Amino acid sequence: MADRFSLRTYALFILALLAAMLLCVCVGSVSVAPKDTLTAIFCALLGKPAPAGVAKNIIVNVRLPRVMNVALVGASLSLCGAAMQGLLRNPLAAGASLGAVIALALGVTIPGSDYGGTMLMAMAFAFLSLTLILSLAYALDHSLATNSIILIGVIFSMFVSSVINLILSFVNDQVRSIAFWTMGSLSGTGYPHTRILSLALLLCGGVIVRHARELNAFAIGEDNARHVGVNVRRVKLAVLVTVSVLIGVCVSVSGSIGFVGLVVPHAARMIAGPNHRRLLPASMFAGAIFLLLADLIARTLLSPVELSIGVVTSLVGAVAFVVIFYRARKAG
Repeated sequence: MADRFSLRTYALFILALLAAMLLCVCVGSVSVAPKDTLTAIFCALLGKPAPAGVAKNIIVNVRLPRVMNVALVGASLSLCGAAMQGLLRNPLAAGASLGAVIALALGVTIPGSDYGGTMLMAMAFAFLSLTLILSLAYALDHSLATNSIILIGVIFSMFVSSVINLILSFVNDQVRSIAFWTMGSLSGTGYPHTRILSLALLLCGGVIVRHARELNAFAIGEDNARHVGVNVRRVKLAVLVTVSVLIGVCVSVSGSIGFVGLVVPHAARMIAGPNHRRLLPASMFAGAIFLLLADLIARTLLSPVELSIGVVTSLVGAVAFVVIFYRARKAG
């Protein structure tokens, strides 16, 4: 019964994801009928010219890659949040954001790639953040207990936020673009970003999903995980490193987008249950759908002005988090 329920649930997730993607491609400053949208996509896949009156260029070259990138970032951030229970997403993303902001402010680039410098800096600073957080946590507690990592993570996030604000005060010409980027935006992303995000999610997501059994053991305590034969330190480090890589890639493309990895896994848990073998895939679907709808609101609510996607996710996420916290307290 549980397996059938799981299959039905994921079938609904797939249908909801496809519907959300179609909606986001159709709706915008220029609305396109679903039939014309599908026609343009199929013509592009088959290499045929689109019929007269079908805005193939807008659909295929502008909206479709952005929608795919939004879905991939949403799935990745939510997967990371589910794997870490939302504890380390913020400090690691903060570190990745600092690296990307430094690259943008100093104009760090890689020959032949417009965004390679930003991506490498984001990944490098995500790794540095991970190393610093774990080193300080280990100095406080050799067992690397979760509470120690949370404490260091909160302090580190505050420090990084201060450094980013300091950098913004010295780069007047780029303040607007960097500030908008730090609030999250996938405007202007294209198929090269899609390939990178897809590869990162495939490789890193595969590693995280492979540790679903160990994450189930962690859910009822690290001591229990040790008793059932889990190498706690090795698994924790493997998941942390993988999460930092995936977050570094996402942040370099989309900027810093808050609350996706905190709120969405909680909602997915209500549907899929606590078993990480179902929770992790469910979180990816839910994260993709959530961020697609948030991005749709960001670019249409005050059209032609486009809001930062991070503004929308933070507003929705803050309300949702309060509701979840209240229900948890009431249930307790």
